[in-house]
Order: sequence, then C-alpha cells, then structure tokens
Amino acid sequence: MKIYDITQELFTCCVYPGDPSPERQVKLRIADGAMCNLTAFQMCAHNGTHVDAPYHFVNEGKTIDQVDMERWIGLAYVTAHEGAISAEDARQMLEKAGTLNPEAAKRILVKGEAVMTEEAAKVFAEAGILLFGNESQTVGPLDAPMKVHLIMLGAEIVLLEGIRLGKVPEGVYLLNAAPLNLGGADGAPCRAVLLDLEGN
Repeated sequence: MKIYDITQELFTCCVYPGDPSPERQVKLRIADGAMCNLTAFQMCAHNGTHVDAPYHFVNEGKTIDQVDMERWIGLAYVTAHEGAISAEDARQMLEKAGTLNPEAAKRILVKGEAVMTEEAAKVFAEAGILLFGNESQTVGPLDAPMKVHLIMLGAEIVLLEGIRLGKVPEGVYLLNAAPLNLGGADGAPCRAVLLDLEGN
C-alpha cells in the first residue's frame, strides 16, 4: 500500500499574506549538556497544510473540536485542474468521482493552481460534499476569499488548504487529514496523508 504525504513541512511552509509565519524555538540541546533536545514553536492555525472549520468565517459555525471526524477521514477523489473552477468543472468533478466511487465524491481534492469560483462553490454546497481540498493557502481568489468561504463553510463543507498533490495521480484514495484538537479554534494544522488502496 502506497502512502502519499501531502503535507508541507511546517517551518518552511507557505503562509497566507499577512499571517504570522511559524517560529521554532530550541529550548534544550543535548549538545549543550541538557538531558534532551526540546523544541517549542509558535504559529498561526492556518499556516502551511491546515484545515478550516465553519467558525473561520461563520460566527455561529462549528469550531474544530465540534466537527465530526468523518469529514476529515474517508475516501477522497483527487483530480487535476488549472485556473478558475467553473460550475461545469465542479459538476464534472463530482460526476467522475461518483462514477469511480460514490463515497469518494464526498471529499474532493484538486491538484494544480486552481481557484474556486462562487458558482463552483454553490455546486459543491448543493451536492453536500463533506470536504474540499486544494494546494493554495486559501479556497477562492487570494485577494478576495471571503464569499467562497462563506458559501462552502456555510454549508459545513470543511476545507483542507495548502496540500501538496504534485506526485499523486488522479484517482480514489483514503484520506486522513485529522486536525489537532484545538478547542474553540477556527482552524488547525494537520498531517494530511493519502493511502492508495486501488493502485492508482
């Protein structure tokens, strides 16, 4: 069984413009005579590969600790796309995923420099998918992500942002993107992996 690690390394990761970057602090070093090596760190919940809970843009929405684990873990469909995702693109993604595996059609991961449009977001929302993931640090246009987030998070579609799918062929995989259990938080880092169960 092949495992794809689709997570960015944290201390060299991409950061959404304006967000603070992760900082590593070395507290103890064996080389300095300490009994162990000890690291502390400081970061934004949306650095690198991370997830968005509805509360990120919906004040009454669920926080990370309130989201059901089934949204983060389960079969997913990986597809490639460049540029804006139109409503028709979204419908085709869902149709192809559903043909391959109806369960995988509930979690859509897009590789490439794809940008979600409001029209596509509405298609995914109406379809009732559980999770949407992309390689950008945000879903929607980098300079105006709010409307797309409101549509998707308002429909309780959780978002997996900043993944790395360059080495992953299109197809169906088992996704594990469980976030850190940060009580009351709007987002959280995760170690996202794909398991190839079908020999893609």
